[in-house]
Amino acid sequence: MSALKIKKGTSRHSAYDLRDPNSDVIESHTLAVVVDNEAGVLARVIGLFSGRGYNIDSLTVAEIDHTGRRSRITIVTRGTPSVIEQIKAQLGRIVPVYEVHDLTVEGPTVERELGLFKVGGSGNERVEALRLADIFRANVVDSTLNSFVFEITGTPEKIDAFAELMRPLGLIEVARTGIAALGRGTVDNA
Repeated sequence: MSALKIKKGTSRHSAYDLRDPNSDVIESHTLAVVVDNEAGVLARVIGLFSGRGYNIDSLTVAEIDHTGRRSRITIVTRGTPSVIEQIKAQLGRIVPVYEVHDLTVEGPTVERELGLFKVGGSGNERVEALRLADIFRANVVDSTLNSFVFEITGTPEKIDAFAELMRPLGLIEVARTGIAALGRGTVDNA
């Protein structure tokens, strides 16, 4: 029996991911899941992922229908096409799930994320942070003599780029919401 060849160091892959990496292409997919807004539903959805060794890159949840008590869970995950199909099928079998949409394959989407960045500094770093925030259309939502808190919305790539530019200027702390996504265009009821 041969030993597993696991490299030391950090990785974006799950420790449970023992599949052949050359078997198929790993893709990122955005899934929208409409569920009953009741205790334990999110734990069941998350349990499906953790129990099978699937990773979640982004997760957002909010109630979308107060009268019907339904919530929308938006999940960004990675896997081969067959793994993504398996995830969708398994999500559809959970009892309080009404709809599962793979926004990645259903067509063009609008994806946005909100980030809060606390940036410290004084003098030129402070001026440069304000200048870059203006370029990125970030809003100052808190200001002290020693720091700013910026609010920025946009694609995950825009949020990442802003973080990289703020890092040398005194980035102290980051909070991100995760991706919220909707399909573009209208749906014909014909």
